Amino acid sequence: MIAAAPLRHDGATGEAVFRTLCAGAATLLLAILGGVVVSLAVGGWPALHAFGFRFLTSTAWDPVADAYGAGGAIVGTLATSLLALALALPLAIGIAVFLTEFCPTRLARPVGLAVELLAGIPSIVYGMWGLFVLAPWFARHVQLPLMMSAAPGSWQEMLTRGAPNGANLSTASMVLAIMILPYMAAVFRELLLTVPPEVREAGYGLGCTSFEVMRRIAIPSVGSGMVGVVMLGLGRALGETMAVTFIIGNSHSLPRSPFDSGSTIASTIANEFAEATSDLHASALIALGLVLFLLSFAVLATARVLLARGRR
Repeated sequence: MIAAAPLRHDGATGEAVFRTLCAGAATLLLAILGGVVVSLAVGGWPALHAFGFRFLTSTAWDPVADAYGAGGAIVGTLATSLLALALALPLAIGIAVFLTEFCPTRLARPVGLAVELLAGIPSIVYGMWGLFVLAPWFARHVQLPLMMSAAPGSWQEMLTRGAPNGANLSTASMVLAIMILPYMAAVFRELLLTVPPEVREAGYGLGCTSFEVMRRIAIPSVGSGMVGVVMLGLGRALGETMAVTFIIGNSHSLPRSPFDSGSTIASTIANEFAEATSDLHASALIALGLVLFLLSFAVLATARVLLARGRR
């Protein structure tokens, strides 16, 4: 009697190879991230060592005198990003609610696709539109009338001070809001679609209006996911470069009003890196990159903490 050949079990070997490849991919990602941090820290150390903590608080930026401070760029980055988020968030929620609750079935998919396609427009196109269309319109119809109507020495004059050319923090924030709006609206829509129809129907059966169903049932059920979307939009706004560079005015001084010119970390790096002739100038720009990296990391870490609390 011929003995049967033993069966070969390659599953264990394949599983081990698969686990090794996955671990290697994760390790490679961490190594790349660590390399970026180390290179930014090493490249920016001369500026950080020369100016110390004043690099983060000072608004002086003078390449001729080799004096650099990131205070104006940091304030401009945070101001434009937060203002853009404040403008885009209610619009994104409104678009998502309309597409999931009120839009006719025949239009929901085309309109949703159009919203998603807006995310594919290059940022430089948004910047050119902001420079040649939005900025002149804003200066003529919003900024100048408000500046002319403000009484000398009043709080209105303080809020509207700045060059009346439309290139300021407000217009930069509007462009940023338009850029992050498609991302947020598309993800909000997908989140609301995950709410079971039976849950909505139960709310309507209890006599709730559409607003009450959204406010008390749909949105609370996806609240943790919405926190992640908000942080995603904020992170997208923090790192935007070309569109902001076109329209923010590129002034290194601390902005005094929403209509004042300013700069962001990304726009400063984009404007000056190719012209950085001194070692300290290049180091200051690399240090700005490190600050932007830390800001983005802080936003992501905050999102993780908020999501963890939401799950509990």
